[in-house]
Amino acid sequence: MPLLNRDNIVIGVAQIINKKNGTHEFTAKDINVFRNYLTFCGLGLSNAQLFELSIQEYKKNQLLLNLARNLFREQNDLERLVKKITIESQGLMQCARCCIYIVDQSILSSTKSEDVHFSKGFDMLYGEEFKVTTNNFLENSRYAKIAHHVATTMQTVNINEISNDQTLSHLLISNDNDTFELKNLLCVPIMDGDDHVIGVSQVMNKLHGRVFTEDDVAIIEAFSVFCGLGIHNTRQYEHVVRLTAKQNVAFEVLSYHAVASEEDVQRMIHISIPEANQLHLYSWEFNDMILTDDETILTSIRMFVELDLLKIYRIPHDVMCRWMLSVKKNYRPVIYHNWRHAFNVAQTMFSMLTTGGMNPRMNDLERIGLLIACLSHDLDHRGTNNAFQAKVDAPLAKLYSTSTLEHHHFDQCIMILQTEGNNILQALTPDDYKVVVHYIESAILSTDLALYFRKRSEFQKLVENPVECWTDPTRKDLLRGMMMTACDVAAICKPWEMQQVIAKLVASEFFQQGDIERNQLHVEPIPMMDRDKKDELPKMQIGFIDSICLPVYRMLADAEPGLSPLNEGCKRNRENWEKLQQEHEKLQNLWSESVSQENLYKLFEASKANLQTKDLDSTSVNKLTNKSNNNEISSKSIVDREQETTIPFIDPVPIKTIHCTKGAIDTVCSQIIELRHDVDQLRNDVNTNQTKTLTFNSAVRRISKSEISNQNQTSVSHHHNVEQGATRKRSSLCIII
Repeated sequence: MPLLNRDNIVIGVAQIINKKNGTHEFTAKDINVFRNYLTFCGLGLSNAQLFELSIQEYKKNQLLLNLARNLFREQNDLERLVKKITIESQGLMQCARCCIYIVDQSILSSTKSEDVHFSKGFDMLYGEEFKVTTNNFLENSRYAKIAHHVATTMQTVNINEISNDQTLSHLLISNDNDTFELKNLLCVPIMDGDDHVIGVSQVMNKLHGRVFTEDDVAIIEAFSVFCGLGIHNTRQYEHVVRLTAKQNVAFEVLSYHAVASEEDVQRMIHISIPEANQLHLYSWEFNDMILTDDETILTSIRMFVELDLLKIYRIPHDVMCRWMLSVKKNYRPVIYHNWRHAFNVAQTMFSMLTTGGMNPRMNDLERIGLLIACLSHDLDHRGTNNAFQAKVDAPLAKLYSTSTLEHHHFDQCIMILQTEGNNILQALTPDDYKVVVHYIESAILSTDLALYFRKRSEFQKLVENPVECWTDPTRKDLLRGMMMTACDVAAICKPWEMQQVIAKLVASEFFQQGDIERNQLHVEPIPMMDRDKKDELPKMQIGFIDSICLPVYRMLADAEPGLSPLNEGCKRNRENWEKLQQEHEKLQNLWSESVSQENLYKLFEASKANLQTKDLDSTSVNKLTNKSNNNEISSKSIVDREQETTIPFIDPVPIKTIHCTKGAIDTVCSQIIELRHDVDQLRNDVNTNQTKTLTFNSAVRRISKSEISNQNQTSVSHHHNVEQGATRKRSSLCIII
C-alpha cells in the first residue's frame, strides 16, 4: 500500500506479507486498519524528512557562512585565499582531491575557447600539503582539460562513473605520470559580478565510495559564488595596491618636476627685492603689465615682507623664493587664468589689507593664509570651467562632484607646500598649521561663484547689522570668502585702459572653450563663450558687473569704507562699457542691410556740417558728395535728380565700400573713442596746412576687414604685456570715410 504525505503524493510503499492466523489471508478489515495506520506513518515520515532537510540546510548554511567569514579575512593575498578555499571545499564536499584554477585576467571578456588560459592553478590532495601547480599541469593534465572545458562553456560538469562516461572521454585520457585513480568528478565555473568566468573549482572522488549528488552540485555552486567574490575582491585589492604604488612614484616624479630648479632659486635669492613705493604696491591702480616675470616674483615676496610675515613665522628667504617660483611654475600658460592673474589677485588682497583698512580685522594666520590662497587659487587651471569638466567627463569631475577645479587648486597648493624645501609654514605649531590650511581651503573654495551666490544674501544681512559681527569664526570665514571673490574679479575695477585689455583676454579664453564645445563636443556654447557673439562683449560685461561685481563691492564698501575705491572703479568701468554698448547699437543700425541711400546721405550731410564748423575745406567735402560715376548711373538720371531736389548725388562706390566693410564693425567698436581724437587731429592738420588739398579718385579704395584689423591691431602677450606703438593709428571709421 502507498505511503502518502499531506499533499497525497507518494513518498514510499509499505508491504505486509503472510498473515499468521485465521485463514492466513488479509481481510477487508486488515486493509482498512493498514490504510489508517499508513496515514499516520506518512505524516511522521514527511516530518522526519523535513527535519532532516532543515538540519542539512542549517549545516550547509553554517559551512557557507564560515567559508564567507574566512574568505573575506584573506583579502590581501590570492594564494592564501585559494588555500582557504581548497581546505573548505574538501571539508564541505567530503572529497579526496580539490583543484582551483585562476583564469588569466587579460582574456576575461573573450568568449573564444582558444583564448582562455589559466594563469595559476592550486592543488590539494586529502591528507597532503597544499601546492601551486606547474605550467605543465595547467597545459597537459586531464584535470586542467576538464576545467578548460568548463571555463569555456560555463556549464557544470558532474561525472560519477569515469569509466562509463563517453561524453568527455577524450579529455579524461591519463598520461603516464598521473598515478591518481579518478573515480568521479564535479567541476563548476567561478564567476564574478559581471558574469565573467574568473576561475574553476574542481572536486574529485567523493569519500566512502559515494558519488556527487544534486545536493552536492547545489552546495558547490553556492560555494563558488563566495569564491568568486573572494577572488574578485582580492584581485581588486592587489590592483589598488599596484595603482597606489604607481601613484606614489608619479607623485615623486611630478613633485621633482613641479618644484623650481635650484638654479632659478639661487638666481632669485641674489636679486634685491624692490621697495613697495617703487612698485606702487599699495595702489588700487597697480599695473603688472610693466613688470617682468622675475619682478612679479620679487613683488610677491615684498607683500609678505610688508606684512612682516617672514619675521613672524621665521620663513627662510631661500624657502620663500623656492615656494614662490614653484607656485608660478605650476600655472599653465593659458590665456587668462595664469600666474599673472594669481599675482594680481594677491596684490588686490594686499591692498585690501593695507590701503583698504582690513588689516585690523585679521590676525597673522589669516593674513598669511589669504596671501597663500590668492597666489594658489587657480593652480593648474586648464583654461576651462567646472561645467566643461563635467561635460567631457574629466577625471577631476569624477574626483570632485562640486567646486571641481577649486578643490584641485587647493590640492595642488598643499602638494607644493608639502614638497621638500617649499614649506613656508614649517615653523608653525601643528595646531596653527591646521588652522592656516583651513583658511587656505576655505578661501580657495570661495572663488567658486556658485558658492558666492549661495552665501551673498547671508553676507548682506551681516553687513546691514550695525553690531560688530566679525569676531564669530563662521562670520569671519564668510568675510574672508567675500574678500576672495572681490579680489578674483578685481580686474573690473582697474583703470579703463587696463580693463579693456583684460576683458579681451578673459573673452578669448572663454571663446577658446566655446570653440572646443562646438567643434569637438558638438554642442552650442553659451553666449558668453560663443565667438560668433563677440561683438556683444560690452553687453555681457555690463551683465557680469551688475550680477556679480557691484553687489560684492557695494557690501564690502559698506562693511569697510576704505574699500570704496573698488566700488567706484567698478562703477566707472560700467559707465564706459555702457557707452560702448550704446555706440555699438548705433553702428549696428549703420551697417544693417536695410540702410537706405538717403540715410547715408544724411550721415554725410551731418559730417559735412560738423566739419565745416571746424574750418575744414568744405569744397573737398562737396567734391565727395557731388562726385558722379558715369559707369554706374546714366547722365539722364543725374539731371532728373538735380531738377527734382537740391540734394547732391552720392557716389555709389563709397556706399558699396561701406556695405562691403560691414565685417569691420568689431574693430569700429573698439575705435569709437579714438574717432573723436582723430577728428581733432584732422582739424589741426588742415589748420597747419599739412593737407592743402583733398583729392578723391573716382575709384574709391576698397578696404578689406583684414587690412583694417592689421592697421589697428594691438599686440597683447599671454601675460598681459601691451606694446605701445610709436604713433597712434587712425580709427577704422576714419579710414573708411
